[in-house]
Amino acid sequence: MALPPLHAFRVFECVARLGHVGAAAAELHVTTGAVSQQIRSLQSSLGVELFHKQGRHLVLTERGLALQRAVAQGLREITEGVRQACDVAFHSPAVTILTLSTEPVFGATWLIPKLFAFRTLYPHIRLRVITADHMSAVDWRRADIAVLYDAPNWEGFWWRPLQVLHMFPVCCPQLLRGPHALRQPSDLMHHRLLHEDDGSQWRHWLREARLPYPGDADVHLEDFGIALQAARDGYGVALSDEINSARDLDEGRLVQPFELKVPTGMDYFCICNEETRLRPDVALLINWLIEQAQVKGAR
Repeated sequence: MALPPLHAFRVFECVARLGHVGAAAAELHVTTGAVSQQIRSLQSSLGVELFHKQGRHLVLTERGLALQRAVAQGLREITEGVRQACDVAFHSPAVTILTLSTEPVFGATWLIPKLFAFRTLYPHIRLRVITADHMSAVDWRRADIAVLYDAPNWEGFWWRPLQVLHMFPVCCPQLLRGPHALRQPSDLMHHRLLHEDDGSQWRHWLREARLPYPGDADVHLEDFGIALQAARDGYGVALSDEINSARDLDEGRLVQPFELKVPTGMDYFCICNEETRLRPDVALLINWLIEQAQVKGAR
């Protein structure tokens, strides 16, 4: 079959990475209508659906995800080929250092494995990781990029979402057995709900499950990492998401006892200063992290 125009794939990659037609149009400096037309034309030419709607976001279908991986890799190779062709000296890229600021739990569970994989692919970029729990705590004198769980708007900064997140209960496998085994949401009344906030997240999830909030926790935990460890140790049930508990669920330290997932209302974002985003190494790392987060399961 004849391939669609290369520009259609560039538009597709942009929409797949950003998850929103408007954001893609802004990055490509075209109208939203032009972006939508390119996507419709590409889907018609290929004869497959590449996206489905999830709220205000566009999410890749299985076929769309397969195409996105190939297109992203192809565009990276074209970019690198152009860079080499335009480099008269044709030498290895200069070594640069990037500093990322992120939350400790997210850094340990999801980000660090990705950064080591990135270093394997791009050995000329050295990485430094510092920590901050909130946007206001980021030391922008040191950080080039921040990866945080928050909600924009941040004046003077540029950002892109990693993934639309959902929260759901997690617990150790032992809580699926015994006289008060977790088989349906109402069984939570027999177990401690582990909080790292004022109970708002549990109230939200329980409303969707049509269950009452049992009251404030007898042991309040201010740190998300401590709440997850308490869940691993069998002291109760915590709320987590697709990113932070991916490894625990894969390796069996935690299980997801119920199917119900509820949108968190906030997401993880890659954030940098407006001027910093134009640096090739910064753009490369941010685009790569977003691509990794879009892999099924974000694992």
